[in-house]
Amino acid sequence: MSTTQDRRSVILDNAAHLFAAKGIDATTVREIADSVGILSGSLYHHFKSKDEMVNAIISDYLTDLTYRYGEVLASEEKPATQLRKLVTSSLANIEAHPHATEIYQNSSGYLPKIEGYEHIREAAATIQRAWIQVLEAGIATGDFRNDIPVRVLHGMLRDALWLSVRWFKPTPSYSMANFADDFVSVFLDGILARD
Repeated sequence: MSTTQDRRSVILDNAAHLFAAKGIDATTVREIADSVGILSGSLYHHFKSKDEMVNAIISDYLTDLTYRYGEVLASEEKPATQLRKLVTSSLANIEAHPHATEIYQNSSGYLPKIEGYEHIREAAATIQRAWIQVLEAGIATGDFRNDIPVRVLHGMLRDALWLSVRWFKPTPSYSMANFADDFVSVFLDGILARD
């Protein structure tokens, strides 16, 4: 990998950390440059703007997620298994891109303003279609209940899963894998005590 590519990756990693911690609007180009030990003007050698950095961070995150979902859908397994795999794929993506996840979740008002947003919007639509496809297949096979509209089920799952990034932090005694198993169990089996 070239030195320019290495520097670009370091800049994106530091920018993602700052955007997640402070918000995109509150993070300055100077702060990003300071975090990597370069002058703010030198940052423009790597990126045209702060928005280009945001787009690169979010695009990498969504490209990884859509790839993971594509693998799940290609598996042609039972809907309940695919649902479990969508959850574990999502959580793996959260682990791989923790700052990008927070940026994406917390910046819905900012992202539509950036150049290249069309790609982000298309990826988000692909992600939603994956969930809807699995839920509809589960309803069609009788594996999932049919008394709740699919879009409502999707919204419940989506928000419970993706907003967990705001409060759930894995520990040695309760890992991301534990969380994934319990998440799917609660949605598929409920919270009533087991006999």
